[in-house]
Amino acid sequence: MDVRARPAREGTGSSTLGASAKFRDTLAGRKAEVWLTPMTAEDLHAFGDTRLPHRLLHGGLPPFFLAEEPPEREFQEWLDAFWAKDIQELFRLERRHAFQRLFELLLASSGGIFEATRFARACEVSRQTVQNYLAALEATFVAHVLRPFTTHQPAELVSAPKVYGLDTGFVAYHHGWSRLRTEDLGLLWEHFVLNELHAARQSRDVRYWRDKQGHEVDFVLAGRGRPPIAIECQWAAADFEPDNLAIFRRRYPQGPNYVASADTSRPFERRYGALTVRFVGISEIAALL
Repeated sequence: MDVRARPAREGTGSSTLGASAKFRDTLAGRKAEVWLTPMTAEDLHAFGDTRLPHRLLHGGLPPFFLAEEPPEREFQEWLDAFWAKDIQELFRLERRHAFQRLFELLLASSGGIFEATRFARACEVSRQTVQNYLAALEATFVAHVLRPFTTHQPAELVSAPKVYGLDTGFVAYHHGWSRLRTEDLGLLWEHFVLNELHAARQSRDVRYWRDKQGHEVDFVLAGRGRPPIAIECQWAAADFEPDNLAIFRRRYPQGPNYVASADTSRPFERRYGALTVRFVGISEIAALL
């Protein structure tokens, strides 16, 4: 495997699974796990914050970020190595074409609702096989599955997950983007904010909220006995529309509301009727938790 791809693959967490499988002793109380996510805002700051569009297009895996042009060949080599090294060694799955097809489709629709039946038809495998493949992708930190935040109210989605790819570079590559247009930035920004939440929390317990009328809040953080924190992602703060957040707060009145926007250098608050929203930049995300 190309040496430039090796550090990127090991950053997925699959190497942790491989190491864990070799030890029968759980090492309880004698180890601490650290999740090394793709590059965070703090990492990016060392290169200059003006490189954010570069980070979104190339991704946050160091060899890919440091490349002058989007490393298209390396993305495919990474996928081939991921199948051969991680998936085959850890899960011994069959039907490589179906598995890689699912991975590609998930990246192309990253951030959307996951419907196993639709993916099963496209990959020509059973619905259960698709579910098994997704479980393998989630276990290796290559896919992040967000479950709905719900108290099982009749109008809410209660089971349909959203699936995000491991990093913005892979998402951009599978959209066929070699240059970013303004309309591409919002989707990749949402992935970057999710990465920041994962890095700060060291946990994938991030949810989203959606009702059956299609109103949605990007991310919800909910601790036991605590009111839910609502986070919306917006590339430009001026483009934020409060309607979905207001509907969410009619059902869950308690809890702070945030908009994470790329062009907010200093936090500020804005009121929309009874709704108070605090706008923050990416560097303030960790302080919210």
